[in-house]
Amino acid sequence: MYDATSKYQYLSPFTSEQLIKILDMYNISYKLYLHKPLFSVQDFKKHQNLVFPNDQNGVHIKNFYLRDKKKNNFLFTCQQDKNIDLKILKEKIGSDRLSFGSPERLFEYLGVFPGAVSPFCMLNGIKKNAIFYCDEDLKQFKNIYLHPFVNDRTICLALNDLEKFLKKYHILINWINI
Repeated sequence: MYDATSKYQYLSPFTSEQLIKILDMYNISYKLYLHKPLFSVQDFKKHQNLVFPNDQNGVHIKNFYLRDKKKNNFLFTCQQDKNIDLKILKEKIGSDRLSFGSPERLFEYLGVFPGAVSPFCMLNGIKKNAIFYCDEDLKQFKNIYLHPFVNDRTICLALNDLEKFLKKYHILINWINI
């Protein structure tokens, strides 16, 4: 069993506390929400209205850790309710057959356990040559809600600030229309 909660984050290359210190160091404005562990989009949606404000400018996301036959690693992020066809996605990113990476590979390449995947994981993924893609539909939102390496916390920050933050670590978002 893989546990993505804060009590096991010491196993990860980056902790939530380290990330928060870095965001503070760069004066990036964010809101931190503490909540019960949420392991899936379905879990998240059950508690979304209880924990998070009704934010018409904000987007809740889902993230896919994927691999292709050539053992390339990808992180793909989109709106939590968007249906993604992996056959179409593979064409958009110019890859061959995509499949979901195992929990072991997820930890090896992105440094998190299932349930805690987010764009922040690219701080680990960039070191392992993972490629990051986001659906262009996210650009219509001002704010993004994402896990900070654990699934019992969520950070809300401006999407532009996330992109600027990732660029500081030479992490580029490949925007695609899917």
